[in-house]
Amino acid sequence: MTSIALSDWLQARLNRQSAVPLYRQLQEALLEAVLEGELPPGRKLPSSRLLAGELGLARNTVIEVYEALSAQGCLETRHGSGTYVADLASERLTPPPAAIAPVAPKLSARGRVLIEDAQVFPRQWGAFMPGVPDVTEFPTRIWARLHNRHWSRANPERLTYAPAGGLKALRVALAEHLRTARGVRCEAEQIVITTGIHQSIDLTARLLTDQGDTVWLEDPCYWGLRHSLHSLGLKLQSVPVDAEGLNWAGLKSPPPRFIVATPSHQYPLGMVMTLPRRQALLEQAKAHGSWIVEDDYDSEFRYGTRPITSLQGLDRDGLVIYVGSFSKTLFPGLRLGYIVAPPQLAESFAKGVAELYREGQLQQQAMLADFISEGYFAAHIRRMRGLYKARREALLAAIGREFGAHLPVTGDNAGLHLVLGLNGADDRAIAREAVQAGIVTRPLSGYYRSPAPPQSGLLLGYACVREDAIAPAFAILSRVLCAALG
Repeated sequence: MTSIALSDWLQARLNRQSAVPLYRQLQEALLEAVLEGELPPGRKLPSSRLLAGELGLARNTVIEVYEALSAQGCLETRHGSGTYVADLASERLTPPPAAIAPVAPKLSARGRVLIEDAQVFPRQWGAFMPGVPDVTEFPTRIWARLHNRHWSRANPERLTYAPAGGLKALRVALAEHLRTARGVRCEAEQIVITTGIHQSIDLTARLLTDQGDTVWLEDPCYWGLRHSLHSLGLKLQSVPVDAEGLNWAGLKSPPPRFIVATPSHQYPLGMVMTLPRRQALLEQAKAHGSWIVEDDYDSEFRYGTRPITSLQGLDRDGLVIYVGSFSKTLFPGLRLGYIVAPPQLAESFAKGVAELYREGQLQQQAMLADFISEGYFAAHIRRMRGLYKARREALLAAIGREFGAHLPVTGDNAGLHLVLGLNGADDRAIAREAVQAGIVTRPLSGYYRSPAPPQSGLLLGYACVREDAIAPAFAILSRVLCAALG
């Protein structure tokens, strides 16, 4: 390729109407020419002055591109001689492989399991998406005022990495709230701020288990929790749940060192672990040296009864790690959660979260601290509890009108969803048909680890559906159900 041909070749690749800077376009074009062999090793390039003139560019632009490509090893400058294409082959650390069929990189075995069983849904809003709060009801004006308060006097310490455990003000406010609202026995020093349940579980498992250890998980349980623990190389042992919660009576092996449970509102079925079962679980953990992770899922939203006291509040031996988040109480995009670690683990957890994840979001944490301490959080929960209760009742009424008692309803006493039983019908197929009709729901069988789940049903979330939209939306779902059930 002659100098003139090179200029023409480059000119054809420069788009002067593009938002991409011309120096970037020129750099990428020259790099392509080198890698594709259009400019062979040892080829002398035009001087920066000459190439700039031929392309109608500033000379400094060409100089900047030559210097950038020289820094990458694509070009080399010979003093007093000019700029040449480098011999990339001579720079190889290893010789090129023999002429064999290329091998495409593949996912790992656990990566394949994760992706093949992924249940992330493209839609995260609307009838009847479970587990999603009504973010349109969040008090944005109050939040904006807190935002302006903290950003108007932001100090440098709030713009760097978070201290171990998170912002002290948030830990203090959260400890007071948890003691009052959830019966959690804790001090601010025991609280570690995270980005949510996934990170809380990941950190806890990394600190308290080794690869190959066994974990007890409720069956059914939240699929994301299952994937997180499996990706850490842990052996998952499914434990069935009954009307009283986690039921390990039929298991032959003793409790492992790591147990995960949702005692205040089992997800997805909704039952509450009874006091005798809670006491028995704590006794088993003490006898066998087990840690219990208590996921306090949706505990704030109970209808007709007061919130259930946490399992952690009954623990006198420091065996329960309590985890929660603000995704359901405030909004998922906030990405803030917390761990209440036993006193003997608190320092290790604070150091662990700082070492592994390099947390930040201190301005957000400061805003949330004020939101809690000034009473806005408790007021918002009270308001949303009333709103969700009305939507729950609207959905129950719609189900009753369409199906009477033919399809059972469970798990409706708390949380943001209920479970509509399907009497053994193919819930996955019905969920797919519902999506085609514009209704989002999740099949209950997807939460079971056992290949033949004992129940089929649909999780119907009502929190993010306006009360007046629930009956029309369920009428659409009803047509899908009637077609499938016959």
